[in-house]
Amino acid sequence: MINIDSIKEKLHKLPTTSGVYLMKDIDGHIIYVGKAKNLKRRVSSYFINTQKNVKTTALVENIYDFDYILTPSEFDALALESTLIKKHQPFYNILLKDGKAYPYIKINYKEEYPSIEIVRKVKKYGAKYFGPYFAGIKAGELLKIIHQAFPLRQCKNNLKRKQKRECLNYSLGLCLAPCTRKVTTEEYHRVVDKCIEFLKGNDSEVEKILTQKMLKASELEQFESAIIFRDRLKIVEKLKSKTIMQLSRQAEFDAISFVTNGENSAIAISVIRGGKMVGCETHTIFDNNLTLTEAITNFTVQYYSMNNFVPEEVLVPTEFEDIGLIRDWLENHSGHKVNVMAPQIGVKAQLLKNNWQNAYEHLEKQVDKDKYERDFTIGACEQLKSKLALKKIPHKIEGYDISNISGTNKVASMVVFIDGMPKKSLYRKFIIKTVEGSNDFASMLETLRRRFENVTTTKDDSFNNLPDLILIDGGKGQLSSAYSAMQEFGFDVEMISLAKKEEEVFKVGAKDSVILDKSSYALRLLQRVRDESHRFAITFHRNKRQKITSVLQNIDKIGSKTARKLLLHFKSLDNIANASMQDLLQVVNKSQAQAVYDAYHK
Repeated sequence: MINIDSIKEKLHKLPTTSGVYLMKDIDGHIIYVGKAKNLKRRVSSYFINTQKNVKTTALVENIYDFDYILTPSEFDALALESTLIKKHQPFYNILLKDGKAYPYIKINYKEEYPSIEIVRKVKKYGAKYFGPYFAGIKAGELLKIIHQAFPLRQCKNNLKRKQKRECLNYSLGLCLAPCTRKVTTEEYHRVVDKCIEFLKGNDSEVEKILTQKMLKASELEQFESAIIFRDRLKIVEKLKSKTIMQLSRQAEFDAISFVTNGENSAIAISVIRGGKMVGCETHTIFDNNLTLTEAITNFTVQYYSMNNFVPEEVLVPTEFEDIGLIRDWLENHSGHKVNVMAPQIGVKAQLLKNNWQNAYEHLEKQVDKDKYERDFTIGACEQLKSKLALKKIPHKIEGYDISNISGTNKVASMVVFIDGMPKKSLYRKFIIKTVEGSNDFASMLETLRRRFENVTTTKDDSFNNLPDLILIDGGKGQLSSAYSAMQEFGFDVEMISLAKKEEEVFKVGAKDSVILDKSSYALRLLQRVRDESHRFAITFHRNKRQKITSVLQNIDKIGSKTARKLLLHFKSLDNIANASMQDLLQVVNKSQAQAVYDAYHK
């Protein structure tokens, strides 16, 4: 809900200078970061009653407050915006919230005998990079072709010391064995240069080498090898088909296009390397408040922040006010001159037109998909707040479940969902330590006690940041146990449970349960959290049980079925180890009982 009185007062006091603004929800979470040449005009535009698309409307409806940071110039605002988006990863920013970086092929010139590898981070000095590769050309396939055609080393060995003997790759003709100095640095570098020529777009030599190897393998009736070479040649042919005939083999640039239908927008980027189109990718834009200038600027900064390699030329659809600002940022970011231009005629203009068509087709297909994805995630969180009358939107949800078989090997799981999506790095497991027998209520009590006692005593991000909502698998009893554990530590996190039979939602203090519509996104989210916590607990329990049974199976005459029978009866490995012969004979035959007893008493 918009805090309209506070916002109106802030808008009135906003300066007309450049800066960065941070939109926040009612819980203080940063949900959007933007930069502005004129802060007052830009921020005010969000609260003017004009038509907005679904995503922008959702953003505005969730703005409770905003902050801003003044900057000396618009260039500084651009740089700061990039830093803050990477740091906070706001939900409503246009793309690359996951820090996605594309693969590059790296030739490491810091080494005497350069190696070739695939990386996702580009460093400015000491190596040569080719790419990025996406949407059609796979860096891994190119690397396989290189190693088939050029006998360059594939190992990570330190070659400062001469090795005693060559590896298998030398025998197979896949390496020149610089490790044993079978090749001079000059000879090795000549092969590296040929590899670079291939990556720059010269396919002829690679095609010739692979064809010769395929024919030779066929003559020797090494048909499996011949098929491998044939498949590599198909990839080379695919590369050749991406050649743009009107461009020189040295042509390297990125082309960026923007399209809008008034309510939704999209951006496409095509990557041209060595006169070939090695990739084209499209992105939907969340904020239709953005002008073309702002959209291109925001996209450029986010894209190249994640992918440090900047070509010497970047094409944009038209001349616009911030074109110099983008050029300055790219040059500062890359450390070399960058020409940002908007060609109107010729092959580059045609490429931009084709790129625009890609963006347009993406927009036509993507709108409904993006709406569904939003409804499925953050929209479901917003719906939960409304349907269950929660105090705030549950951006962070924790789900808990208990797993055991007849009270043995009791474990609990904790799963975490952020804005409706699982965050597996924050999942945690618990081995129940204090509960005897099959008592899910007591097990849940122990689990939540251990979770809350860690809030202030650990640096673990899973525990020291409280959730907005806790979901317990079960009914009123499990909910009551979990809530009493939280009360012991004085925390006030909203807590609910979901009973599987009728999918009833129980709230603390509420007499009656809530039945959500079976097709609602809110219920689907609760089911996903509940099912994920159950899956995680079951998997942990199964793995733990298998480890114990495998210990028992090391005992002579004890197989998997007998091990499970012992475990089910005695509940733990310690109880089995301390069991008398009489106790063991109640479960297994005499020879098996003797084998188990001897294993622990000799």
